[in-house]
Amino acid sequence: MKKAHVIGVSGVAMSATAKLLLDKGWEVTGSDEACYPPASTYVEKLGFTFYKGYTPNNIPKDVDLIIVGRNAQLDPKVNTEVQEALKLKNAGKVNILSYPQALRELSDGMNRVVVAGSYGKSTVTSLISYILVHAGKEPGYFIGAYPNDMEYTSNLGKGEVFVMEGDEYPTAHGDNRAKFLHYEPNTVLLTSIDHDHVNVYPTYDDYKKPFIKLLQGLPKDGLLVACTDNVGVNEVGYNTNAEVVTYGVYNDATWTAQNITYSETTTFELRKDGITITNLETQLLGKHNVQNIVGASALLLERGLVTPNELTDAIKNFSGVKRRLNRITNNNTIPAYEGFGTSYEKARSAIGAIKLHYPNKDMLILFEPHTFSWRNRDALYWYDDVFREASAVLVFHPAEQGAGTHKQLSQAEIVERINNSGVQAIAVNNEEEVHEQLKSLINPNTTLLILSSGNLDGALDNLPKWLNKLNIK
Repeated sequence: MKKAHVIGVSGVAMSATAKLLLDKGWEVTGSDEACYPPASTYVEKLGFTFYKGYTPNNIPKDVDLIIVGRNAQLDPKVNTEVQEALKLKNAGKVNILSYPQALRELSDGMNRVVVAGSYGKSTVTSLISYILVHAGKEPGYFIGAYPNDMEYTSNLGKGEVFVMEGDEYPTAHGDNRAKFLHYEPNTVLLTSIDHDHVNVYPTYDDYKKPFIKLLQGLPKDGLLVACTDNVGVNEVGYNTNAEVVTYGVYNDATWTAQNITYSETTTFELRKDGITITNLETQLLGKHNVQNIVGASALLLERGLVTPNELTDAIKNFSGVKRRLNRITNNNTIPAYEGFGTSYEKARSAIGAIKLHYPNKDMLILFEPHTFSWRNRDALYWYDDVFREASAVLVFHPAEQGAGTHKQLSQAEIVERINNSGVQAIAVNNEEEVHEQLKSLINPNTTLLILSSGNLDGALDNLPKWLNKLNIK
């Protein structure tokens, strides 16, 4: 039995990689500095030995492979466990891979499907994987989020297809290639290209370059499924020799949604070249999720991976992905949803969905500027209109991890910019202050949207229970 050690294992992608190694029959250990639900719960469920904190002693003496993540805490300049791993590698005692390199090897011999884009990729990857599992196809898959309807975020599978969420962020410390450039897919679904990760890609042209490389790498018998509703996709989507199929909701495309009815359950006709293929219904909120469903359907049906009936039945039962507009309160309390607003466009999609389904309610937003993009001075202009439909915004203090590596914004600067846009912004710094402000602002006509990729210093874990007990007058 081969042995692998995963440094930074509590990240969603890293724990998903650990699961694939377990599927392959490897013995796995891992370490991380901090681990909170749902990551900690998921790592515990996988059942391998987990070390909290980083130290050279965590690395097993007879380890064959070490996988090192891209987290700022894993910089070899400051992390002693990573330093020890590099010493072992330089002495010829162990192999070190990034998780994208490991995925490339673990999926060798399969037909790789990569879902890429600035937003929507976790939902679309989860949806494609769920439909295939629901239809009994036993696919391999790798998802960078926690699907509500699937026990695991990854699976090695038994079929020919391996569905992968493709991230454009750099691979590792010392490897600045976009993660998805390691995967060599024969099918790509491209959801969107909107400038993101400004700390890595200072200009929009910089940001587009890895996507162009991804599409140029598709083989001639490959397939690109492209969302032509998105301007960025239209700008780069034809840098490929592969077949191109388009999808959309807002614009004409090969695959479209027509006669959309938004309600607690949204229904629409899925059409190809104007001909209705099937009628679909979904629990997911928002026009952007209709768009996601059309894209996933286009890929699966173009590749002949499922039948229209299998597609229809699976989509009806798919309830989404954790932190992607899932409701966290009971039906007899205020509607409260948790979004994953890691960028401007993701936040706008979540806000638009809430406004679409609750047009006559006041939208209160609890926002944590957790990602580098939200707390980078070069993206300060995002705050000029991103929250324009909100009645008020509670701004949690920005994360401090990696603050010295970029142009870090202060909480006061963010609050001031939002207030200057005409939307009330209030600073909150801990759980007590969050509860205090929510009590004062929530009324029977309120919807609450939480936007963060962090956990509000742990306050997010208890918030659903607290909201369900809240006495609203």
